[in-house]
Amino acid sequence: MRITALLLTACFTLSAHAGPQDTVKPHPAKEVAPGTWVITGPLGEPSVQNQGFMNNPGWIIAGDQVVVIDPGSSVQAGRMVVNAIKKTTGLPVTTVYNTHIHGDHWLGNQAILDAWPKAVLIAHPDMIAQAKASEAEMWVRLMGQMTQGYTEGTRAAIPTVATYDGMTSKIGTRVFKVLSSNDAHSKTDIMIEVDNGVLFTGDNVLNGRVGRLDDGTFKGKIRAIDSGLAMQPKVVVPGHGKSGGVAILQAQRNYFQTLYDAVKVEYNAGKSDFEMKPVVVKKLAAYKKWNGFDATVGKHISLAILEIEQE
Repeated sequence: MRITALLLTACFTLSAHAGPQDTVKPHPAKEVAPGTWVITGPLGEPSVQNQGFMNNPGWIIAGDQVVVIDPGSSVQAGRMVVNAIKKTTGLPVTTVYNTHIHGDHWLGNQAILDAWPKAVLIAHPDMIAQAKASEAEMWVRLMGQMTQGYTEGTRAAIPTVATYDGMTSKIGTRVFKVLSSNDAHSKTDIMIEVDNGVLFTGDNVLNGRVGRLDDGTFKGKIRAIDSGLAMQPKVVVPGHGKSGGVAILQAQRNYFQTLYDAVKVEYNAGKSDFEMKPVVVKKLAAYKKWNGFDATVGKHISLAILEIEQE
């Protein structure tokens, strides 16, 4: 998720009252499957109003331990997640999966380690490499800027264990399988299938929100969604938006496939991005109410053209 200079400027017009010892206001946790809990964050970008919290942290009770997926955007968000976990179980967190490089999903790692120092952090190898290179500190700064200092005190706790596609791990009484890709939403993405039928998609799939694709590809995104569909999950937990069934996967796939196909037709007819936009938007009428549609669809058209030109 790359944030435009315009959005950053807008954030600077707001003010926040916070400090390094704060905790994001509590959000309700829902048990989406037996022993599997999710907090659904608000839709939108990180802001003063949402205290930088807007993803879907989840946790799975696995016998005598707990596995966490994407504990949020800051140490403050992570503390909120820790408090919610402790309300559902007294068991320790032993493992954390981070679905991709974008810091709104994983900078809460710090709070998990503060509460459970022995927890192991797992992620895509390219996510780990990028975080170590510069992305971690960039995201720490960005979250602070976008929340006007609310996330002050956040440090990047970078995962140390790298995944691979198809990696299967038995943790406690549950089995977790990783679906990995290097050309989808961020090129550092993993999805996690739990053996109770729950699929955590990260930002490969959103619900009611148009996802950014600045760092990924349309074809890779569609392939990743197809791999999720092939698993026939009972419950889908998207990176943003409410959890539900496989219809969430299909809707996200349809958006990207419809847009890409429509752009290709117009591109082959010799139209530029601004000339084809009205036609493409008309074909995407079913998604116009999704959060971020108006702000993102033009960028998606331009990115689709670049990808088509590389075919």
